[in-house]
Amino acid sequence: MSDSKLVQRIESTTPRGPAEQNVQGWERIGSLAGGVVMMGKGLRRGGVFGLIQVAIGGVALARGITGHSSAKSLLEKGRRDMDNVRGKIERAARDLNNLQAKADAATAPKAKPDL
Repeated sequence: MSDSKLVQRIESTTPRGPAEQNVQGWERIGSLAGGVVMMGKGLRRGGVFGLIQVAIGGVALARGITGHSSAKSLLEKGRRDMDNVRGKIERAARDLNNLQAKADAATAPKAKPDL
């Protein structure tokens, strides 16, 4: 028996390449158009609120250009996790129903044979 500690490998947190595209089609076009419009309105408005509008428009424009949205990635990950949990619960429910059916069959009174 060994008293040595287990060593776990720590994965790098640096990005390995470009992020996957999760914004396509009309959603991407809408982000591009909306970003340009918001930036233009923000520049015309000026002031603090104009600066906020330019920043939001810049984020939308970057989303449209890159085709990637971090917020959408987080939502999709949450949905996948919920689907995994739902599947585990459904499997556990089936196993429990099978176990109950077996228990009911084992404890059911047996019919006496006719003599």
